[in-house]
Amino acid sequence: MDFEELILKRQSDRKYAPGKVSTEDIMKCIEAARMSPSACNAQPWKFVVIDDAELVKQAGVAVSNNPLGINKFAETAPVLVAVIEEQAVLMPKIQGKVDSNRWAQFDLGSATEHFCLQAAELGLSTCIMGAFDEAKMKELLHVPEDRRIFIMLAVGYPSGTARTKVRKELNAIHSFNSYEA
Repeated sequence: MDFEELILKRQSDRKYAPGKVSTEDIMKCIEAARMSPSACNAQPWKFVVIDDAELVKQAGVAVSNNPLGINKFAETAPVLVAVIEEQAVLMPKIQGKVDSNRWAQFDLGSATEHFCLQAAELGLSTCIMGAFDEAKMKELLHVPEDRRIFIMLAVGYPSGTARTKVRKELNAIHSFNSYEA
């Protein structure tokens, strides 16, 4: 599959077919995330894979228990992945001159998307979730208090067909040499 096909295939699914996701496929996704770029090669991430059925159920409740009342589907996802923000250590020359957290969040987004693109290439579906009970999730996964769970991912085999992507027109999202409304 070429890259254009891959980006059209990758979508946020909220319903998964029953069945276990292989550890081998999850590790391929983590390897893809590991290879994503990061500022000063800080790699400020850790992926906690939740594949124990009982823990997935408990974590799914923590994901669906959020102020927005969304992500109920997480309770039935075969695998959940917590993407943890680790301390970004930049080159000493620039560490004190920039906000390393700003770079860390960019890096985490890039690593997360690498994970999701690899999953799509393997025939898996993912959904990136930002609304969840972080305190409960930290407790369940024994995440240190000084770490942040940046995002949660649901992973599984798709249940259903791909949707048509609805996006802004190309000319609405770009201009050359100056900002144009």
